[in-house]
Amino acid sequence: MQKNMFFDYFGEECFAAVTEGGKLVEFHLDTGSGAEISGNIYKGRVVNVLDGMQAAFVAFGQEKNGYLYAGDIPPESAGAPGIPNALQVRPGDEVMVQVSKSPIGKKGARLSMCLSFVGKNLIFIPSADFGAVSRKIEDEAERARLLSCCDKLRTGGGGFVMRTNARHADMRVLKEEAKYLRGLYAAALEAYKEAKVGELVYRDADIHARLLRDFDLADIDKIYIGDDATFSRADRAFQYAGVRSKLVRYTGPREMFEFYGLEEQVYRLISHRVELENGAYLVFDQTEALTAIDVNTGKFIGDIALEDTAFSTNILAAREIARQVRLRNLGGIVVVDFIDMAGKDHRAAVVAELERCLKGDRAKCNVVPMTELGLVQFTRKKVKTDVVSTLTARCPHCKGSGRVLSDSYITFRIKAAIKKCFAEGYESCIVELNAAVFAYILAQRRFTQLVRGAWKGKRVYMIPHKTYHEEQFTVRGDNNPVLTLPDTAQLLY
Repeated sequence: MQKNMFFDYFGEECFAAVTEGGKLVEFHLDTGSGAEISGNIYKGRVVNVLDGMQAAFVAFGQEKNGYLYAGDIPPESAGAPGIPNALQVRPGDEVMVQVSKSPIGKKGARLSMCLSFVGKNLIFIPSADFGAVSRKIEDEAERARLLSCCDKLRTGGGGFVMRTNARHADMRVLKEEAKYLRGLYAAALEAYKEAKVGELVYRDADIHARLLRDFDLADIDKIYIGDDATFSRADRAFQYAGVRSKLVRYTGPREMFEFYGLEEQVYRLISHRVELENGAYLVFDQTEALTAIDVNTGKFIGDIALEDTAFSTNILAAREIARQVRLRNLGGIVVVDFIDMAGKDHRAAVVAELERCLKGDRAKCNVVPMTELGLVQFTRKKVKTDVVSTLTARCPHCKGSGRVLSDSYITFRIKAAIKKCFAEGYESCIVELNAAVFAYILAQRRFTQLVRGAWKGKRVYMIPHKTYHEEQFTVRGDNNPVLTLPDTAQLLY
């Protein structure tokens, strides 16, 4: 099955996707707003300590204070400046903290004083005194080899975890990476000495760099990149890695995500309902504490016994649920209401299929057995905001009970439609859209670079409508030299 990666920038926003067999399995949108700060290290100050909860709240330059559990404080400070010993933090203490989980909803970020620096093959933990190997490496001989390498790397201090990619690396590569990661730590310590409380002392990689770092690129067939700057960085990074041939600079006239059929798949993520190939469907309901998934037979009635109909539908559902939780980046507790089955073997087989499919997820998942009511619970580690929350905004018309697309994502869809219009040979493009979205486009100058560059010589007219819903817009092309347009039409920039 072919696996591809896609990266494209729109202003400061990075759209990233991973596909398997043409189907979207991961989607990420980095808005550049600073909301996703996991991995970053800050100089913080302890605001208050809750002894009963064995936790402290730390001000670190963000809107909400972060929380620091006792278990996330190393037993020894490892000589780092300003970092108190475990369980001895007090209000007013200055601490060097890393974001292990970004702020989500009303919750502040989770922080840790057990710093870690992630590379392609290694994770360096300065305060640790151990070596470990990724559980995804199951070959015992390979595990033994990597543990031996780990022992040699630890002579310089600190601990290391061998990532899954390490199975492709020799000792020379591992030593170079260990030296680089130690250098990052040393630089962070120096920055910490000079920093003021709330200042960033180490920034983790951008979304495209993180995905290229975290994925096993030996399993990736092609990496499509839609902008010159990102392509150049990736080309330099992979100069000696043997994967430069996988890089593809997309220069087509149509929007890359639309051309490869990804845009429609991303758009479907905002729907509560997911269709299965046999006519059955899933319904997703998210709350702050958990996600509930209901499996329904829908149009599928089967042609044999009811038990077999339920079993075959549940197997399909288990596969799609594993894909959807990864794709939507759902985290925390997930409860699945499968269709009732009488057979214990069938219930066990459905759970086994769900566990098998979840193994392909980079986030840690734990599944518990199915109950007599057909419910299966599993947990998925959540580090970042789910995709739906990134693509949508609170609906102003229903006082927060529903959601609408964000102005940013609506603008991206308009851009894709305009590019498709020009790709079909039109010289002029007329866009009719919501007045507030039009005001956003002008205020943020979202299409300035395109009008001055790729769209130079073309004409884009925008006609705002106060009566249009925020998500409503139409795009049409025209090659007439003289256009008849309403007085409200404006030539873009």
